[in-house]
Amino acid sequence: DGEAAGAGAGPVTGGCARPGSRSPPGRAEHPAPRPPLPLSLFLSLSLSLSLPFPCPRRGPGRSPAAAVAAAAVTDIMTTIRQRRVGKGTEAAEDQPSEETNVKPDGKIPPGRKLWNILSITVGGIVAISLGLLTSVYVATLHENDLWFSNIKEVEREISFRTECGLYYSYYKQMIQAASIQQGLHGLVYDNKTESVRTINILERMNVYQEVFLSILYRILPIQQYLEPVYFYIYTLFGLQAVYVIALYVTSWLLSGTWLSGLLAACWYITNRVDTTRVEFTIPLRENWALPFFAIQIAAITYLLRTHLQPAQERLTLMAVFIATFLFSLTWQFNQFMMLIQALALFILDCLDMLPTAKVTWLYIIQISGLLLVCVLQFFNSMILGSLLISFNVSVLVARTIQKNLKKGGLLNRLGKLILHVLLVLCLTLLINKFIKKILNLESDEHIFKFLKAKFGFGATRDFDANLYLCEEAFGLLPLNTFSRLSSTLLFYIYGFVLFLLTVAAVIVAFQNLSGSNQVQLKEKMEEYTVTLKPDAAYSLVHTILFGCLALSTMRMKYLWTSHMCVFASFGLCSTEVWKLTLKCLHLYTSQRTQVIKYSVPVITLLYISFKFWPGIMDELSELREFYDPDTVELMNWIKSNTPNTAVFAGSMQLLAGVKLCTGRTLTNHPHYEDKNLRERTKQIYQIYAKRSPGDVHGILRSFGTDYVILEDSICYERRHSRGCRLRDLLDVANGHIMDGLGENEPDLKPSLYPRFCEEIKKNLPSYTMHFTRFQLIGRQKQQPVGALLSASLNREVHSSGVKKHISRAVHAAGCPDVTLVAGAAGCAELEIKLPMSLFSILNLLVGLTVSAEAAPNSGGCFRVWLQSKATAVTGKEAAAGQQRLEQH
Repeated sequence: DGEAAGAGAGPVTGGCARPGSRSPPGRAEHPAPRPPLPLSLFLSLSLSLSLPFPCPRRGPGRSPAAAVAAAAVTDIMTTIRQRRVGKGTEAAEDQPSEETNVKPDGKIPPGRKLWNILSITVGGIVAISLGLLTSVYVATLHENDLWFSNIKEVEREISFRTECGLYYSYYKQMIQAASIQQGLHGLVYDNKTESVRTINILERMNVYQEVFLSILYRILPIQQYLEPVYFYIYTLFGLQAVYVIALYVTSWLLSGTWLSGLLAACWYITNRVDTTRVEFTIPLRENWALPFFAIQIAAITYLLRTHLQPAQERLTLMAVFIATFLFSLTWQFNQFMMLIQALALFILDCLDMLPTAKVTWLYIIQISGLLLVCVLQFFNSMILGSLLISFNVSVLVARTIQKNLKKGGLLNRLGKLILHVLLVLCLTLLINKFIKKILNLESDEHIFKFLKAKFGFGATRDFDANLYLCEEAFGLLPLNTFSRLSSTLLFYIYGFVLFLLTVAAVIVAFQNLSGSNQVQLKEKMEEYTVTLKPDAAYSLVHTILFGCLALSTMRMKYLWTSHMCVFASFGLCSTEVWKLTLKCLHLYTSQRTQVIKYSVPVITLLYISFKFWPGIMDELSELREFYDPDTVELMNWIKSNTPNTAVFAGSMQLLAGVKLCTGRTLTNHPHYEDKNLRERTKQIYQIYAKRSPGDVHGILRSFGTDYVILEDSICYERRHSRGCRLRDLLDVANGHIMDGLGENEPDLKPSLYPRFCEEIKKNLPSYTMHFTRFQLIGRQKQQPVGALLSASLNREVHSSGVKKHISRAVHAAGCPDVTLVAGAAGCAELEIKLPMSLFSILNLLVGLTVSAEAAPNSGGCFRVWLQSKATAVTGKEAAAGQQRLEQH
């Protein structure tokens, strides 16, 4: 209690207390408690008996039976106190029962002050050190995985897959512009991202961070020492340091000890697979935004503490606003994340667990931050039509309409609360509908279609909704996530803390709604008091809501798992949590609480270090190399054989790389938050549907297409099951029966035409009259296993299409007999005759997924079907394989 009070954390109380009452600072120790009850009986009595009986009141209206019942409740249950707060800076209504090391005049002794300064200094040094170590750690993993410092520039750019490459291309465009003004003009009037259209990139996409970084690179004297790509990725890795420090500080503020922050940072690092993906998706918007979101949560945690001076409160509100603005500026999903945050504030405010004045300020900050981003994005209509603005405005209006919302008895307050929730919901829908009607806004309709289909409110044939539904990232959180989190003890401890604080919060909520905090507690019950601070209450609801989001949508798990580290470490180092736990087990003493509070986190840290340190060292020593010769050759061919004004169509993912590596104009791209683009993408994807060549040619030419890239990995897709392959989604959307065995909906009909991406390979007259075909023979490329393998690459290229047909000829020393066999669709098969010994080495070195059987009359050779590309091997493995090959 002393440490929490010293940190300025006032308790949130839900017991019976007289308004304005104050515990005597010099009170003697409490009398010995009654014999404790079992845990189950304690919880059931606390929940059930707190409802029927109001707090004991003085006066003739109180019956003897009610007095006896209320006294029994007071003697049995553990009281959870909720601090009554007013507007502005809250004054303490209940001081901690023990104010040791504090002089009567309120000044902290010099020795205690020196100790606090020393603790803060050490904790700050540890926080900065862990942040920098995390930054170096993810940067090293990125380098070791790709050998980024040694590969060519085009390979570096190809490593920025899908939308990452699109965002980085604007940074590159700003760097290469003749001047900053010209670069900005090119973004505001862009006609290369979407053909036959001029769009404002700064309005449509959240790329201000690329603009700021490119300007910074141009004006700083670092061009001779640091390449632009390194300045970019090092900035992102540096933000990871900020992220970890913010998580560390949040946990420290909640628990009152920096040991909690140390544990949170260690959990974040050891659970890296589930807490971040920055090392392989560097330019992704969430890698820019989440550090600022963590800073905002840390600032809110500090704001919700009591005993803040007016100047501290104003500075904290400014920090919250800046962090909210930067978070909103860097991620297009900002409005949905902050809507969940606003719901958390709304729930706690309705249950009287947060000060209303501060919650109001947070609503206003969210609205103002989002509106400022709207201005910077040239009044982006999707921001104006966001549910967040409608919800926050509705809450403020409803609070003005409904007076005395937090007064009255249990039934009275429940009725007011239900009415308040319904009023806010109706106002939100009406305001949002009105704004969208005025602005003619339809950009976010695909999200609501996706949510409607995801949660079972009717099946849909909508192409965009099904495209999301079939992606694993937008599916449910896999169960193996919990096994990984449990291996570090994170999930077990998180579940324990979550259960304990949820029970406490439920009791507090019921007591607040029943008005049970209006009468003074007896002093002898102070020993049973357990605190639930406002910042802890917010953290509890925050983690529950974002946990529900992560469970429903895997891509959003990084918002939950990082806060899970904070929440679990706070609970493990919290005096209040351990006090409540030990009291339930009838083992509570102040000394025992302090010992457990520090010993359990230290033991946990030792366990994590012992178990995961060797694995981290092995991970850092594992060396790989980026290897994608097909895409590299494709990009080189485009730059060498097509004009700068050529327009390319194809899959969203590949076209982002085409724009970054070649600068050619695109028909579509992965930034999917625009209705016109979604419709355009669906039309372009007819190249994988069952459409006539004339129809496909007409669609492509309507978007000014000169070349179309056809990918066998999409045309013959096997990654998804039937019904979720891209060609199946197109067939259903077009009303056609899907390929393969399986059921079809009754109203689907066979198509009159074969699948375009298959038929174009046959050179039929109906296709050649629309599409000109070229042949490109690639040079032989040496595989990374030395003399063991060499590859012969054949690629056929279309004007209006580049078709990937790769035939890999495998030659082994001493047994070069190789025959090309006609393979199944999308799977090249090679008949290779190898001695058994060489086959075993080949399988060992290259890591091919193969099936083999003895060929008839082969003299000990095998017939092998190669079903996947060779994986890259290290230099040591190649050398060892070459040595063994020579021995044979």
